[in-house]
Amino acid sequence: MKRLVSLIVVCILIPLFIQQALSQESKVFSVKQLYGSNEFAGKTLSGVKWIEGGKKFSYQESDAATRVTNIWTYNVADGKREMIVDAKSLVLNAGDPPFRFTTYQWSPDERQILFVSAPPERQYLSRLTPAGNLFLYELSTKAFRRLTNTDVPQYNQKFSPDGKKLGFVRSNNIYILDLSTGQETQLTSDGMEHIINGRFDWVYEEELGISDGWQWSPDGKMIAYWQLDENRVPEFHLMDFMTMRADVTTMRYPKAGDPNSTVKIGVLNVETKKTVWMDLGTNDDIYIARIHWTNKPNMLAMQRLNRAQNKIELLMGDITTGKTNVMFTDEEKTWIEVQDDFKFLKGSEQFLWSSEKDGFRHLYLYDVNGKLVRQLTKGAWDVDGITRVDEKNKLIYFTAYEKTPLERHFYSIRFDGKDMKRITPGDYTYGANLAPDNKNFIATYSNVNTPPKIALYTTGGKQVRMIEENNVNALKEYKMGMREFFKFKTTDGIDLNGSMIKPVDFNLQKKYPVLIYVYGGPGSQTVSNSWGGTRYLWHQLLAQKGYVVVSVDGRGTGQRGKAFKSITYKNLGKWEVNDQIEAAKYLGAQSYVDKTRIGIWGWSYGGYMASLTILQGADYFKTAVAVAPVTSWKFYDSIYTERYMLRPQDNEEGYKESASITHAAKLKGNLLVVHGTTDDNVHWQNSVQFIDALQKADKHFQTMFYANKNHGIRGGNTSTNLFEMITDYILEKL
Repeated sequence: MKRLVSLIVVCILIPLFIQQALSQESKVFSVKQLYGSNEFAGKTLSGVKWIEGGKKFSYQESDAATRVTNIWTYNVADGKREMIVDAKSLVLNAGDPPFRFTTYQWSPDERQILFVSAPPERQYLSRLTPAGNLFLYELSTKAFRRLTNTDVPQYNQKFSPDGKKLGFVRSNNIYILDLSTGQETQLTSDGMEHIINGRFDWVYEEELGISDGWQWSPDGKMIAYWQLDENRVPEFHLMDFMTMRADVTTMRYPKAGDPNSTVKIGVLNVETKKTVWMDLGTNDDIYIARIHWTNKPNMLAMQRLNRAQNKIELLMGDITTGKTNVMFTDEEKTWIEVQDDFKFLKGSEQFLWSSEKDGFRHLYLYDVNGKLVRQLTKGAWDVDGITRVDEKNKLIYFTAYEKTPLERHFYSIRFDGKDMKRITPGDYTYGANLAPDNKNFIATYSNVNTPPKIALYTTGGKQVRMIEENNVNALKEYKMGMREFFKFKTTDGIDLNGSMIKPVDFNLQKKYPVLIYVYGGPGSQTVSNSWGGTRYLWHQLLAQKGYVVVSVDGRGTGQRGKAFKSITYKNLGKWEVNDQIEAAKYLGAQSYVDKTRIGIWGWSYGGYMASLTILQGADYFKTAVAVAPVTSWKFYDSIYTERYMLRPQDNEEGYKESASITHAAKLKGNLLVVHGTTDDNVHWQNSVQFIDALQKADKHFQTMFYANKNHGIRGGNTSTNLFEMITDYILEKL
């Protein structure tokens, strides 16, 4: 039977300035411009914090002339901006240089601002940037004072609910500081190198999406916190090859199947310094993915996740005794997604939860006995997450992909599941920062051909005014190819979404080489109606040089429901690679594509995909560039890997078949492997062992390693060097 292929092309409306650029001779991009300058960077709002109940918000803005950061406010009523903290005034002694800070926080009464200085010049193996020292600024008097004076990294600093104390983590212990007296008190004393109180080990920070390991109780009398013991976690060593003796840094990193840190949840009495430990059960091979103070003074809720990550239980714990009981359980046949949509409703015995149990992520209302009251959202689309619960008006604000899997929009729905409204207009992807009074929100939105714009909207959907237009005038002078969305059907009948950038002077009578950009990890998305930033402009650079640049979201990616995503369970790489090969077959059948010149590139999971695809799809791909690739899942961390693959001892064949190393002998085309030698995420070990397998198979390829660079491979001129090298490789080999 003749293969049927359907193509639906959705042309995105091109902004006027791009249409003008197409009609005249224009400049072309260079890698140095894209990665070595800010020429094409638009304005953003950084460090946004709502104040005065939603009447104003504050934000950080860097002064290009003085190279310091100041604090400004924006008045919602009239759009007036005012500098409220001039960094030049943040000095302890006359003649001091301008103060440089990384973050700031308002006190609860909004009379003071906590500033965190840049951390000491040291490298910490943590997903978090540690705080330097802490400083307090009084707005009325403009008094500026130091709170801490140490070169030891500090984490997770925050005001108590009454604003009289400040809590933080230092040396893996929890401290509080009395702001009126300056008295510092150490609340825990059992923290040490591998016993961590109030913050997280490597994998909790990286893979469970949480960074702050402690919480004040609503009355400020108690602190609930995680304690992780990583003593049983195996060590991993990173080497600094730029020193004479190749200095070694040791970290605790559980690879798939390794023992994880043991976890405890403690509730600490601030006055007595005594901790009550919550009963988490007899099995210590678990995760506590979230904790929540409830509406009841003595009750703490905890989300207990099993090692296989297919069952999550909501524990309710009595903080006076530590006794717990299971209030609610959610399970999946594959894996369950940890979410932040658990919300107790005030004045009721009900809570909100999101689940994929009907095949798509939706919102549900349960009572405290775990009984379903009602499903609130329904349909063949995914909820992204709850933004705010408006108890007064009985509304839930949330983001979702209801309109199309390619766009995230902002919505509201009533507690009874009725009157769902899409608040945000147009064909864009939105982020929404909702004011505390639920009247207005800051919308950051873009589409494939429009850099991010920032506007103030009412929750009724009316735009109040533009905050940052972000036209990025420099782009007017450059050739830009039109980016299109398309769909095609695989040979087994599955519709896949794709996007394509064609050369500016595209001629249907010519044949063009194709470069596919891939990520492909579970729940991810590269095909979306949103601005792609510098990487997108680099793809435009390649289009200027005559390449068609394509992305295809294959099976396993997000916003298409649970079944589409979960087909990869226990077989990472199988269906993802299959669908990139399907994309190559489809593209090769188009009259304007040179099917002998199809390449693929990606970074991290995309690097894994690029390396495995050129091996498994050797007959369809000429060239691949794999940056920081996982090459065997046995080398990657426990939480991420086991979520999709189980442990190696439970899925031996799946681990073997999914490894690029296993298939090294299949290489026919051109392959470039790039890695940073001190990558603490995807270890350089992945590329070294992959290269060893290629050499043993007598295969020829190229490599590039960056000394002492981590997973991002950046710093100095590194990004420019990297992308110039990749560009040259593509021009030569594709």
